[in-house]
Amino acid sequence: MKIALLGAGRIGRVHARAISDHPTAELASVSDAFSAAAESLASEYGVPVLSADDVFSSDDIDGVLIASSTPTHSDFLERAARSGKAVLCEKPIDLDLVRTRHCLAVLEEYPVTCALGFNRRHDPQFSALKTAMDSGRIGKLEMITITSRDPEPPPAEYIAASGGIFRDMSIHDLDMAAWLLGEPVTEVTVSGSCLVDPAIGEAGDLDSVLINLKSASGKLVNISNSRRACYGYDQRIEVFGSKGMLEARNETDTQLRFTGAEGVVDERPQWFFLERYSRAYAQEVADFVAAWQENRAPLAGAQDGLAALELAEAALISYREGRRVLLSEIR
Repeated sequence: MKIALLGAGRIGRVHARAISDHPTAELASVSDAFSAAAESLASEYGVPVLSADDVFSSDDIDGVLIASSTPTHSDFLERAARSGKAVLCEKPIDLDLVRTRHCLAVLEEYPVTCALGFNRRHDPQFSALKTAMDSGRIGKLEMITITSRDPEPPPAEYIAASGGIFRDMSIHDLDMAAWLLGEPVTEVTVSGSCLVDPAIGEAGDLDSVLINLKSASGKLVNISNSRRACYGYDQRIEVFGSKGMLEARNETDTQLRFTGAEGVVDERPQWFFLERYSRAYAQEVADFVAAWQENRAPLAGAQDGLAALELAEAALISYREGRRVLLSEIR
């Protein structure tokens, strides 16, 4: 599968490596609005730099991986569909629900393999947890607790263009909740503060939020998000049911644990998402390639992107209006 990469920034480099390492995929070209970034990455892998127009008009390219800036995602995704190319798009499809729904309408008119970049679904630990849940290991699922905390806050200038904590950060956890629940979320209640960086508050955003979800059958989810964890990237999930509990814990560099007279000491969690989810990114590309080759749906698709954005929108309304929000209001 020949894949063109749109976006040569930090996440684009992660995807370039994953494509290059895949046995039946080939990095065909690199594109970026910043020519120096595109030329640097293309040179590293010995591939040409192409414009987006050339990518979408090329008969030699089977798929595109969209790792460019968020405002470009929806346009590139629609152009990929109309040109008959498979597409793996980083989240979100768009920050606006109306625009996102328009993209899904285009995909319905021009059906192609379309995967969305919810990489955490591909994480080995989380995947094993999901498999064990679905096999009945914990009996009937009752509650999910998701902890997701970044090691340090982003620059305030990033916040202004990010779409806010719910659309930018929490959206991964909202997708994870929807995936693990396996049924629609019906209501969202949020509490939030700015406790970490006053500049984030001045930019109109939050850095600390608690999100509570309730599903159609009454299952409960609690999501804890913070923009700062001084000990590293805190990524944990607990699922609780009638027969027991499953936990996915933080990853460390070596999994080494010291036990001595003074106690038991584990290593700190890995620092950020590039380390923690390196295997997930590789598996995400592998699933995209396999979905295209097998003409099947990928593990995370455009509809999942819409569902997560609807939850993020409900969370924002809940915080702003200080009330429970029913998903029927959003959908």
